[in-house]
Amino acid sequence: MPEALIRVQGLKKSYVSPAGSVEILHGLDFQINAGEFVAVMGPSGSGKSTMMNILGCLDTASSGTFEIAGKDTSKMSSDQLAGLRNDVIGFVFQGFNLLQRTTIEDNVALPLVYRSADKATRRAAAREILAKVGLDGYALSRPNQISGGQQQRVAIARALVGKPKILFADEPTGNLDTTTSHEIMDLFTGLNRQDGITLMIVTHEADIAQYADRLIRLVDGRIDYDGPARAYFQERAA
Repeated sequence: MPEALIRVQGLKKSYVSPAGSVEILHGLDFQINAGEFVAVMGPSGSGKSTMMNILGCLDTASSGTFEIAGKDTSKMSSDQLAGLRNDVIGFVFQGFNLLQRTTIEDNVALPLVYRSADKATRRAAAREILAKVGLDGYALSRPNQISGGQQQRVAIARALVGKPKILFADEPTGNLDTTTSHEIMDLFTGLNRQDGITLMIVTHEADIAQYADRLIRLVDGRIDYDGPARAYFQERAA
């Protein structure tokens, strides 16, 4: 049986507004197995970002259960959640979020600083992963000296340097042109199929979602579709 890396049951999330409590997620149920490549889509306000923040241990659910790597997050303190994020999860964002005055090598190595790895270990790990994402030779450059597509590769390398069990990417091609977007998605696909890295990508673009094997589509905080990505789009194109 495949290993369940993420298990979600009855997941709800509410926020308090001046008008009262507003429920964003309405009892989600699903699991993600190790090695899966999952795309998340849905209209604005569907709960995509809220769900991703909870799965990434950046936010907590109002009720229901969320387990990642066999650990029940509802029973963890904020420090334990921070440790889980650093040890198990990698993040890639639309805006790159790179330190502009710092070398690419140091940007990539940053997660290892929080693990108290020594400088030699950080440098070796950063250069190894930079080579993997096609940036061998750029270690001493700075982010403002490379293209947007290369900056996103740096962000991916930074997310991977700690060898996470799952990689979350929130609109990773949103700031890129079409050609560069597909180059980044080819990189993600290789990381998934060749290295077995579990991926969950939030996107609003159908051509990007079709790189994934599975699609979860949210509408009004509920799962509207959960199944093969290509089947979903083929059915709607027929």
